[in-house]
Amino acid sequence: MKNYNIAVVPGDGIGNEIVPEGYRVLEAVAKKYDFNLTSEVFDWGAGYYLKHNKFLPEDGLEKLKAFDAVYFGSVGLPEVDDTLPAKDYTFKVRTNFNQYVNYRPVRTYPGVQRPLRTEKHIDFVIVRENTEGEFVQVGSQYLPDSENGMGVDTSIFTRKGIERVAHYAFKLARKRRHKVTHITKSNTLINSLTYWDRVIKEVATQYPDVEHDQMYIDNSTASFVLKPEVFDVVLTTNLFGDILSDLGGAVMGSLGLGGSGNINPEKDFPSMFEPIHGSAPDIAGENIANPYGQIWSAAIMLEHLGETEAANNIMEAIDKSTSEGVLTKDLGGTASTSDVADAVIKNL
Repeated sequence: MKNYNIAVVPGDGIGNEIVPEGYRVLEAVAKKYDFNLTSEVFDWGAGYYLKHNKFLPEDGLEKLKAFDAVYFGSVGLPEVDDTLPAKDYTFKVRTNFNQYVNYRPVRTYPGVQRPLRTEKHIDFVIVRENTEGEFVQVGSQYLPDSENGMGVDTSIFTRKGIERVAHYAFKLARKRRHKVTHITKSNTLINSLTYWDRVIKEVATQYPDVEHDQMYIDNSTASFVLKPEVFDVVLTTNLFGDILSDLGGAVMGSLGLGGSGNINPEKDFPSMFEPIHGSAPDIAGENIANPYGQIWSAAIMLEHLGETEAANNIMEAIDKSTSEGVLTKDLGGTASTSDVADAVIKNL
C-alpha cells in the first residue's frame, strides 16, 4: 500500500477549522482508494510568531523536506504586522522549495449563484510565476521620514524563471483545451515585461499545437468578468497572478471556493497546497468558514502525488454537495464548515 507523508500546517484564523475538515476528506478518499496517509501537524504561523518571534522554527524548512507535500491553511492575525507573513512564511517556503508554479484553477460550481450574468461554463487555470517577478522583495526605503524619502522595489525576471513556468503552462494546455493566454503590461513596463513577452513567445514556438495569445492585464481583468469562458491556461507574473486569482474566486462566487498549489514540478522538494483566501480572523471559531477551497486544494495535492482517480472523486463529491445545496453562509446557505466536509465524504 502506498503511503504519503503529509505536513499539516493549519496556520491562523479559519485555517484551524478548514484544514482539519479538509484532512477528514483526505482520509476518507485514501481509505476508498487503498492508499495510506501519515501526517504531522505544525502550529506555525502568526500565532507561533506571537510566542516565539518567528513564523516557523529555525529548522522548520529542514523538517518539511521530509514530507511528500504540505497541506496549508492560511497565515496572518490582526496583531501581527501584515508585511511579515508572506516574507517570513509563505515566500520563504515557496522560494526555498523552488515552488515556481502557483496553480490556481477557476471553475463553475453547480448550484452556486455567481455574480456574473453569463450562464456559460467556466473552466480555466491561472499559472502564476511564483518565485520571481514583482514579489522578490529586492529594494529598500531611503530616508523614509524626510521630504526626499523614497521606497524602491525591484522586479526580477530571469530567462530561466520565465522559461520554466512557460513550459509548465504549455504542457498543461496540452492536457486541456490547447490554449495559453499570457498576461503582460509591456506597453508601459518596457524592460521587464517586454523580456517576459519575448521569452514566452520563444517557448511558444516549441508547442505549435497550442494556440497562444498575449493580453494586457487591464484587458484580461475586464475579460475575466465579461467573457471568462474564453480562457484555458492563463500564464501570469507573480503580482498579476495574485490579483487575477482573487478575481477568479469572485467570478466563481466566493474566495472560499478557490483552491491552489505551490508546485515544484520536478518534485525535488515538497509542494504546498492551500486555499486562495486569507485567515479571516473575524469569523474564526464560528464553524461557518467555507472549506470548499481547502478541500479542492486536497484534490490538487492528490493529483500532484499521482492519485488522479482519488482527486477526481473529490471533485465529483464537491460538485454533488454544492448541487444538493450544501452551501456555507458566504454562498447564501446555512451549512457549517463541518457540514460541508460531512457532505463531501458522504458523496465520495
